[in-house]
Amino acid sequence: MTAPRGISEGRSGNAIWAVLPIKTLSAAKQRLSGQYAAAFRRRLALTMAEDVLSALTAVTSLAGVMVVTCDTEAAALARHHGVRILQPEADAGHTDAVMMAARVLADEGAEGMLTMPADIPLVTPDEIAQLIATRRPAPSFTIVPAHDRNGSNAILSTPPEVVPLAFGDNSFAEHCRRVRALGLEPRIVISPGFGLDIDHPADLERLMARRGNTATHRLLRAEAAAGQLPEATRQAAL
Repeated sequence: MTAPRGISEGRSGNAIWAVLPIKTLSAAKQRLSGQYAAAFRRRLALTMAEDVLSALTAVTSLAGVMVVTCDTEAAALARHHGVRILQPEADAGHTDAVMMAARVLADEGAEGMLTMPADIPLVTPDEIAQLIATRRPAPSFTIVPAHDRNGSNAILSTPPEVVPLAFGDNSFAEHCRRVRALGLEPRIVISPGFGLDIDHPADLERLMARRGNTATHRLLRAEAAAGQLPEATRQAAL
């Protein structure tokens, strides 16, 4: 893989950095494609990333935030929030994007890396700060599973490369297995804001059942009012 181009101010420092991979938005949320148009899926992905970035940039205990993306619109969103950008030459998968960032942060002497997906719009600054504050001394590994205990919706690794990561189906169990194989015990945290990732139509209904005023809530309410959503999601949104 060609070396990435980074945009940053200074070096990472000996602290926790957050890493947010954002894939090319035109390919986002393919598992929603049966019911939702491509233009809506793109808007949804970018809006959820806005919510997650807003939460991350409000956490004062983070040394900084790094977005890994080659999507121009996602990079513009990152610049708007004043965060660091790591740009692969081509769209990297979730695992490759996170491990690329982990290598950069390890080389720069970061204490640890917190990574999460860009599709958990309910996550709050307080949840993120609490996760960081209660980490164990290095080497350590903290993980927050998705609501179905399939995916890994937050991982805090100290140091950044303490465990090779592998995202995808059943990644929560696989990450726990890898950590234990190294003689460490993963710290497992259940957190409602982290837990709800948006992959399937039913996840949008779960999101709207939890009332709020995130940018994602506002987008869905507007789309529902305009009659642009399937009936089940529209009813949940209104």
